[in-house]
Parts: sequence; C-alpha cells; structure tokens
Amino acid sequence: MTTTPPTWTPQAWNIPTHQPMPPQPRRRPGISAIGALTLALVSAGIGGGAALAVNQHLAPVAPASAPATSTSVVHAAADSPDWAATARAVQDAVVAIQVSGNSGSGQGSGVIIDTGGHIVTNNHVVSGAGQGARIAVIIGDRSHAASVVGTDPSTDLAVLRLDEVPETLSVIAWGDSSSLVVGQGVMAVGNPLGLADTVTTGIISALNRPVTTKAVGVQPTAHSGGDLVVTAAIQTNAAINPGNSGGALVDASGRLIGITSSIATVTSGADRAGNIGIGFAIPVSQVRDVVDQLIATGAAQHPQLGISARDGVEGTQLGASVEEVSPDSAAARSGLQQGDLITAVDDAPVVSTESLVALIRTHAVGQEVVLRVLRNGDPEEIRVVLNRAG
Repeated sequence: MTTTPPTWTPQAWNIPTHQPMPPQPRRRPGISAIGALTLALVSAGIGGGAALAVNQHLAPVAPASAPATSTSVVHAAADSPDWAATARAVQDAVVAIQVSGNSGSGQGSGVIIDTGGHIVTNNHVVSGAGQGARIAVIIGDRSHAASVVGTDPSTDLAVLRLDEVPETLSVIAWGDSSSLVVGQGVMAVGNPLGLADTVTTGIISALNRPVTTKAVGVQPTAHSGGDLVVTAAIQTNAAINPGNSGGALVDASGRLIGITSSIATVTSGADRAGNIGIGFAIPVSQVRDVVDQLIATGAAQHPQLGISARDGVEGTQLGASVEEVSPDSAAARSGLQQGDLITAVDDAPVVSTESLVALIRTHAVGQEVVLRVLRNGDPEEIRVVLNRAG
C-alpha cells in the first residue's frame, strides 16, 4: 500500500542515539497498522530498545501501618468548572518519576491508582534504562523508591509500585471515558520539563483519534503492527509537553479520564517542538483493563480480528478493506470475508486500517463487537468474539 508522507515527523526526547532501532518486521496476516500520522512521544524519555527488567513476583508491600489514603472529587457544574478546586483535588495523586540506569536517564509523570502504592505511567518513561535501573517517585517534597510491576509496550503503559508506602497517600478517582464528549473541559496534570505539579486546562478536541507512535521494547508481531503503538486516543488542546508522559488527564470533577502520552510536532524540527495544541491521552477504559492485567500477572493480553487490511473506499464510504482472513481466527469464525469493507466497530466509524486497529484495541480479549461492513455494496452486521493476539 502506498502512503502519503506524514505531515508531522517523529521526535523523541533524550533517546540514546547509540541504541539501534528495532528492525522492520516482516508482516504476517493480522490487522495491517500502517498509519497516516506518525506522532512524537511526549517525554523526557529514555526509550531506545532495551527493556527494563520486570519483576513480576514482588512480595506485597508491607508498610509499618496501613496508610491513610484519600480520594478527592469536585462537585463541579458542567458550565462553570472550578479548576482551582480540581487542581487541589488531584495534584497529590499525580507524581514525578525519575529514572536512571546504565543505558540512559529521564523523567516523566505517573498517577497513584490504589492504596497499595501502584502507579500507572507510560512504558516509554521507564523502559530503556537497562538492567538495574533506579526509579524514584517524587511525592511532594519526598523521594520514594519504586519497582516495575509490569510493562506493556503495545499500549505504552506500565505499572510501578512504591517499595515502601508512605503513611499518607492520595489516590486518583477513576473516571469513565465512554461518557466523554467533544468540547468538554479537561485538565492535564504532570511534570513537564521537570516542573512538578503543573496543571493546564483545555477541552476535548476529538475522540477515538487514531494515533500511531513508536513502541519501546516491543518485539514485532502481527497484532502489534511491528514496533508501533496504535491508540484510539483522546485529543486535547490542554498544553502537553515533554515530561507530561504518564500524567493525568482529568475531567472537571478531578476523575481520571486518560493518561497523557503523546503530542504532534511539525516537520520543521526541534526549533518548533513542544506543545502546538494537539496532545493525546490513552482513554481510561483501556488503561484500567491493561493496568488490572499488569498488576495481576505482570503482562497484558490484547485482542485481534485475524485479518490483513488496507485503507478502502466503496462509492463515498471510507473504511478498512479486508485483504486476507487468517484461518481459525475470530474473523474467520464470524464469517468475515476478503473484500468486505469494514465501516464501523459497534457505533464508532472506521475510516482507515489505523482507526480499525485503534478501535479493536479498546476492547478486551473475549469481548464481542459488532462490525458494520459493506459486502458487494450491501450493508451487513457481523458479530465477532475477539481472539487473544499472539
């Protein structure tokens, strides 16, 4: 498939130049994830290709006494949010992360999600520092050691855990990304450029925006699109800059609706890098699914259809055209056929292979989705129970 060169060029911060990029994958039957837009990862990231050692069998954290935890929400009117109150409610639950190791160092943000001291962040914040990397979590004026519970390069998510849970701990309140609307007010909270406790506000500019970024520490597979992360992202104009990676995107009530992960940069290069009013966050529904798996097992499973596809159009209808259906796949069992044009996943429109991959990623293994397709010009609905990718 021929693609148009991206209008935005990839740019990452503090990625060691001596680390080779992963080789280009030889694609197997799966969903083809060729993106029209390649977007820069937002972080003082350390990436590069070496994966941080993951301890999947850490003993439970045992503080001297049960920590006093608090979760704050703001009862805000939709038409007049009190952003000062929102900031007060969430700032103690959003932390700065500093990583140092043999292969590099960097910093980012994280969000405290439970009383056990678990923190969600981006994979590219903690991955690539090499064996024996040291992770420090800054909460207020104190630095706390942390360890990796699990990482998921395919979604650019990771979970840390404080080695010792402090006596008092603020925990973020979970929100619901399925109820978001374009134009809704949001706040980004994080550690941009090392400036801890920074908040910026804006609106949701778009939902289910297919965003493709480079994965860090991922082995190319059919479902991952090689070394790519494809996300049905929340787009926002709240200022997001390097160091915001892994931070919180919250609604006016202070509930977590996404994890900030990437921004768009223009082709002119570093002199125009940074926030240009187009930032992206991983929706909290996807975050919760991956985080729950990482805490339980140290790894995450992802769904797949089991097809190869290309961007397609039938008449005026855009979609993803099925090129090949893998035997014994979810697609094959559901009756999906070569030549079908997939136009929607449930109620979300599909306009490209990239958007199809992103939308499938928002679901869980074993979940049923309804695909709307055009077959020889006739509309059909096909129910598919998603397989585990691998």
